[in-house]
Amino acid sequence: MTTTPHTETAPSVATGRAGTRGVLFAMCLSLVLVVASVSALNLALPDLAIDLSASNSALTWIADAYTVALAAFVLPLGATGDRLGRRNVLVVGTVVFGAASLAASFADSTTTLIAWRAVMGLGAAMIMPGTLSTITAAFPPEQRAKGVATWSGFAAAGAIIGMLAAGALLEQFSWRSIFVASAAVALAAGLGAVLLAPNTKDAHPHRPDVAGAVTTALAIGTLVYAIIEGNERGWTEPVVIGAFVVTAVSFAAYAYLGLRTEHPLLDPALFGIRGFRAGAITVLVQFMAVFGFFFVGLQYLQLILDYSPLKAAVALVPVALAVLPISLLTPRLVQRVGMKAVMSVGLLLLAAGLFLISFLDVDSGYLPFLGGLVLAGFGIGLSGAVGTAAITGSLGRGQQGVASAMNDTTREVGSAVGIALMGSIYGSHYRSSLPDSVAQLPAGAAESVRHSAAAGLHVADQLGARGTTLADGVKSAFMDGLSASLIAVSVVVLAAAVGALLRAPKTPPTAD
Repeated sequence: MTTTPHTETAPSVATGRAGTRGVLFAMCLSLVLVVASVSALNLALPDLAIDLSASNSALTWIADAYTVALAAFVLPLGATGDRLGRRNVLVVGTVVFGAASLAASFADSTTTLIAWRAVMGLGAAMIMPGTLSTITAAFPPEQRAKGVATWSGFAAAGAIIGMLAAGALLEQFSWRSIFVASAAVALAAGLGAVLLAPNTKDAHPHRPDVAGAVTTALAIGTLVYAIIEGNERGWTEPVVIGAFVVTAVSFAAYAYLGLRTEHPLLDPALFGIRGFRAGAITVLVQFMAVFGFFFVGLQYLQLILDYSPLKAAVALVPVALAVLPISLLTPRLVQRVGMKAVMSVGLLLLAAGLFLISFLDVDSGYLPFLGGLVLAGFGIGLSGAVGTAAITGSLGRGQQGVASAMNDTTREVGSAVGIALMGSIYGSHYRSSLPDSVAQLPAGAAESVRHSAAAGLHVADQLGARGTTLADGVKSAFMDGLSASLIAVSVVVLAAAVGALLRAPKTPPTAD
């Protein structure tokens, strides 16, 4: 792949039978299916632990097998869509996703469920690049910015939609209902794409870059694996160090081979384009913060405020209410004040919202949490839309499958990094902040308390009136961990904001 624009087999006005609105509806439905499946299962993990006797390590992989497969394969499958037709690959992906989701609903062991979640991730990697690339390739230039902004808004809100749906299902049914519902939505998404969207592709496809596909998939897959296992086992474990070594070697091989290949999967030289680089960093950092926040924020709502899964999901709705309208306004703001200003302000607002939440204590309640949530939502709406537009605008229309896949890859890697970073910081501070009285408990109970705040509160409940002091200590330790993790990610986002202010281009790239 090069930065030279290509001509589409479908002209810019060929937006399918239902026009741009129909294309947008179909692509956003498929997008929400993929994004919602990242977050929806988090609410069901306690039920899975009981029903399948899942260990903490197994629960981690049940949640993350999907993300690992999605992150590892989304880039080469985006290029496949450019070559074979984006709608074609997307529709096949909905079939794979739906079948795997339905099979997962019948899983009777953690191993089986993890395997089907990985297959769902493979299907998602076929679906997701086609959503954005179909919009950017099929929409006429004057409507493309609005289409990308809408896509970005649903990409951010999809996680909340997934949690709301999962919370509602868990009020009435078991965790298996989440997978049945996902299979039904996959069927609807596939039909919507067939009926409403055109099949755009690169009119002049090049020979597939097998080496690029292998090295990028291996690099991303081992990176995500190392992050997950490093958080679970420890960063000095040989398997973790080995995974990081494989990641480094694979990235080096990708760069070396990519610079010597006539048509690489993702040209390493693209990272020399300021807009492309700024957009990739912005999207990665944004999703690092968002999904890391969901990891600890949901626990705050459920463990400290004692919210049910559905109530906890509803409590996060203000993020979506802030993100969607701000995303739609972003193209106009970019025209008025420039991409650099919008990108920098968006990241600053996101950092400020998370930093504000870091000041909460056990008795703060929901309203202060809501204030930081809305502020972060404004930042997500600005930074997500402009970051995505910077990536897609840096490449020609014939390369939008890879541009979309690059955008998706940064999202998924960012999500994994955020969960690992905030999870490890939260865990270490939680354990170090527990009261000394925990050591006086029976060995098994003390270990449970140290393992997680949820287990600690469960032990406190079993102690009756004697457990009140322990519960207070566990909640206080949880808040110490929450604050430390939020401060850490706020600093990372702030650094990205400063970098955008100094290095991002003022005007958005246009590589048409």
